[in-house]
Amino acid sequence: MGPRIVVAGIGNIFLGDDAFGVEVANRLKNDPLPPAVSVVDVGIRSLHLAYALLERPELLIAIDAVRRGDTPGTLTLIEPTDLDTLGPDVPDGHGTNLSTVMAALRTLGGTPPPVLLVGCEPESVEERIGLSPAVARALPGAAQMVREAVTHHLVHTAPAAGEGTTP
Repeated sequence: MGPRIVVAGIGNIFLGDDAFGVEVANRLKNDPLPPAVSVVDVGIRSLHLAYALLERPELLIAIDAVRRGDTPGTLTLIEPTDLDTLGPDVPDGHGTNLSTVMAALRTLGGTPPPVLLVGCEPESVEERIGLSPAVARALPGAAQMVREAVTHHLVHTAPAAGEGTTP
């Protein structure tokens, strides 16, 4: 059985603030997270994430740069309700988005898990290496949002006393 929660950092490190998700995932890899959580740096490999989701986790927490018209560095927790229409609503600069991942997952015979998206408004996704100062300042807050989402999910989905055990 796979992890209960998959945390996936999405982004292209060669496109400035698009590397946001990758940077947060790399920070979280050094954090003491529960064993039920798997943190992966997906980068631009949407098919890799689709394969990882074949062992359907209880929750996918995706981390990505998300243009919503906010001030650069603004963090948003999004609970997508229709992943088939997510692509146009969450533009990206790297060709990987949750719609692409979920379409690939369905093609492989999988079923999409519930998803939370930790998004950050980018300043620039033009060719360059390194985050803008505003987005770099958002990294600790994003990592905290992920930790809180993990804790909330694990607390609210914990089996009741005696559940899952045989007498």
